[in-house]
Amino acid sequence: MLSVVIATQDSERALVPTLAALVAGAVAGLIREVIVTDPGAGDGSAQIADGAGCRVMISPESRGARLAAAAGAARAPWLLFLRPGAVPDATWIDETSRFIEEAARANRADDRAAVFRRPASAFRPTVVEALALLHEALLARPGPDQGLLIAKSFYDRLGGHRPDLAEPESDLIRRLGRRRTMLLRAGVLTAR
Repeated sequence: MLSVVIATQDSERALVPTLAALVAGAVAGLIREVIVTDPGAGDGSAQIADGAGCRVMISPESRGARLAAAAGAARAPWLLFLRPGAVPDATWIDETSRFIEEAARANRADDRAAVFRRPASAFRPTVVEALALLHEALLARPGPDQGLLIAKSFYDRLGGHRPDLAEPESDLIRRLGRRRTMLLRAGVLTAR
């Protein structure tokens, strides 16, 4: 169902919690493969990914080129782009499955994508937190740290990640636009 794509660069410590969070998705049958693309910078990211059973692609190309190549090599019809250190919360499997099933049922896989919500703060009062979530849902532009769930066919139609940009993930989210980007109820934390 889903190919997870992670572009690493000097991120061996951040990669571990991300891969650990994906284990439940693999056990549930949601994740078909995890592709880690690394520039071969010499840290242990590629070795950690390989040891975890991920498909590892080494290339000195730009981040955008590596993401596009990994997406092109993906075998599943859906892609989930995550940054190293991104840890989806416990509800991510159900939320991701629900989004994919609803998109298929409504024949909307080629015009919708989704991102995880930013985590709620335990230190804000409930009303303030509710207003923050409303602001995010209605006004805030999603960021690459929230991941991106997109049908491979839609990704290809949009032209994928551009190889010549410093922030190819932000560019792709901008090209998607707010109307075509849904906010999942599942949140994502960023481990440092």
